Amino acid sequence: MTEVITDPTLPILHGPSDKEKKYDRQLRLWAASGQQALEDAHILLVNSGSGTVGVETLKNLVLPGIGKFTIADENMVDQADLGVNFFLDEDCLGKPRSECCVRLLQELNPDVKGDWFPKNKDEAIEQLFDGTIKFTMLLYTTPIARTRMELLQEYGQKHSVPVIAVHSAGFYSYFRISLPANFPIVDTHPDSTATTDLRLLTPWEELSNFAASLTGNMESLSAHEHGHIPYVALLLHYLAEWKQTHGSFPSTYKEKTAFRSTVAAGARTDTPEGEEENFDEAVAAILKTVSSPSISSSVREMFNYTPNEMESTSSFWIIADAIKQFYKKHNALPLPGSVPDMKAQSTVYVQLQNIYKAKARQDVAEVLGTVRSHPMGKNIDSAEIESFCKNAAFIKLIRGSEPSEASPANIKVLAEREFENDSHAPLTAIPLSLFPIYLSLSATTSLPTSNVSDIIDTIKNTLPDAASTPRIIEAAEEVARANGGELHNISALTGGMVAQEVIKIITRQYIPIDNTCIFDGITSRMQVLRI
Repeated sequence: MTEVITDPTLPILHGPSDKEKKYDRQLRLWAASGQQALEDAHILLVNSGSGTVGVETLKNLVLPGIGKFTIADENMVDQADLGVNFFLDEDCLGKPRSECCVRLLQELNPDVKGDWFPKNKDEAIEQLFDGTIKFTMLLYTTPIARTRMELLQEYGQKHSVPVIAVHSAGFYSYFRISLPANFPIVDTHPDSTATTDLRLLTPWEELSNFAASLTGNMESLSAHEHGHIPYVALLLHYLAEWKQTHGSFPSTYKEKTAFRSTVAAGARTDTPEGEEENFDEAVAAILKTVSSPSISSSVREMFNYTPNEMESTSSFWIIADAIKQFYKKHNALPLPGSVPDMKAQSTVYVQLQNIYKAKARQDVAEVLGTVRSHPMGKNIDSAEIESFCKNAAFIKLIRGSEPSEASPANIKVLAEREFENDSHAPLTAIPLSLFPIYLSLSATTSLPTSNVSDIIDTIKNTLPDAASTPRIIEAAEEVARANGGELHNISALTGGMVAQEVIKIITRQYIPIDNTCIFDGITSRMQVLRI
């Protein structure tokens, strides 16, 4: 007798975890891998001056769940701090500012660990850089002693740790990112419309057979079937006919316009459903998808770059070399495998998806084999290789900033270019450069002053004509008026921008700015310059 189960036990359905619920929105932005990178990070903030902008930056990192942060701040809380720093209260008066800020910041997110330094008068902040503690990133605010600033920059270069300098005074602010050497980003999150790669001019056998099976006898198809042929199959069908007639695929704009008319003429006009959307989709996709494969300048830069001995052992450059070999062999990057939405029957669309996914897996397998053949490629995670292949067309290699780039000679060249652009502003309608703000703030990096002439004299060491430049004088007057004081709203906004860039760098997703962002709170404008 066969046993009949009348009350089967259903499998337990696991909903989202508490952590997934807590970080739901940001997980959609940088996924679990990005969140894990954030939680593994340890950020050091060397806080000086008013210190508000540094704490506001940390606020925007504590909320999404940075793993650990340390505030190094030698100042004691006074009445002036209470007016500009929301993470201090009257109970903090006379106590270490670092300790109080850490305590109140941790209230925002108990999952985040916080530490402060120095614990006593005998400790010096310089002790943090003896190598016993590994930091993921360094932040420092100004004014700061030049020797300490140089120590931070040296630590960043020695340990390949990004360093961000933040300066906020009055209505002005800027932050400057110093990345180590060459900073590669795989997951740049390009716009979805830019990632379509259908390989219509170089179809493989399975794709060609699929298209032929749908379009081999189009005249005999019913109205429903004809109106639901996916546009990929339509374009492959008409491209084959065009090549047979003309000897080559349409390449010029004139030829593609004529080809577009050919495709549009294939649509039926007497169908019960009216116009055939699949043909409209095919016509709209021609200029974008009917083109020979090419690589972007950033990918070409990656291929042409020769990594040094230390870089060449990293997983990124081992995979990049395998991708380069794949490109040399096939004259194309690995197929991403995604297919855009289109008018088609569900079963046919799924079949088309599977064809592209199978080809993408085949390309990944080839790259994986090349990576595994490398002496140091055997332990590289296959998921990392797959992600690299999927995003290969949009890899970005950001060149790190060298201290020499901010040399007086380079500053002078940059100033000449920016002021030359300003002279054409009335004709070009381009906003005026914010470079004078950077110059004025930089003049008070180590010591704030309320004397305009002191700021101008410092700028004149690099730009002798500074005293005769009205916009430099105007910026210097605002910086002198502030005398190192911060406005909370300006510092809060700047802290939000800095935190955004920190997250990009830590998760290695999206593209951080290159390399200085200047903000003018008077006109509510910002500008990015490489300084």
